[in-house]
Amino acid sequence: MAKRVNDPPEEDESWMTTYADAITLLMAFFVMLVSFSKIDLPKFEEAMAGIKDKLGAEEAPKRPLFNLSQNLNTILERVQIDQQEVQTGFDEAGVVIEFASQSFFKPGSAELLPQAEQILIEISYQLEQPPYDLYYVDVEGHTDDSPINTPEFPSNWELSTARATGVVRYLIGVGSQPDRMKASGYADVKPKYPNRDLFGEVIPGNREKNRRITIRLHP
Repeated sequence: MAKRVNDPPEEDESWMTTYADAITLLMAFFVMLVSFSKIDLPKFEEAMAGIKDKLGAEEAPKRPLFNLSQNLNTILERVQIDQQEVQTGFDEAGVVIEFASQSFFKPGSAELLPQAEQILIEISYQLEQPPYDLYYVDVEGHTDDSPINTPEFPSNWELSTARATGVVRYLIGVGSQPDRMKASGYADVKPKYPNRDLFGEVIPGNREKNRRITIRLHP
């Protein structure tokens, strides 16, 4: 049928293509932002140091997390502690130190041993030096699945929490800032290794490794 003179002109919808492309780009941008929201700081620090090396930067690349880890390893070598009972490493946020419970506490107790106090004094001193004076300290207490039932600790929850808070309390007592501290007790719910085999038999070596104190130092 012939188009009448008074018919309204057809709308030009070609702009919709550009609009859809813009929306898609925005969505991709926000997805990238979310993916970047959790940066693996040690890997990021290592990558930045590598880039500076390639560019031939005159000043040495700054690697505070790696420097902190090296300082802590030096402390641990100097203190009277079995090196088999301590591990240092990294997670996505910062530096992680794990101590076997027997190197920090008496069995079934939250009382710190003298060597543990010496280590915590050294750690506290490190955290008062720039740039670590802005770092946070998360302390976690972990036990194995052996049940405990004493007047002081009715369960492993109380024991693991008391050990974590004991470490935090000591750090505060030797000068660390309370607003940078956090203590958590996990009892036996986050084992590093299975406490028992497939037949329910106890694995003593694994139980020993699961009894630990974890200290996380992160910006």
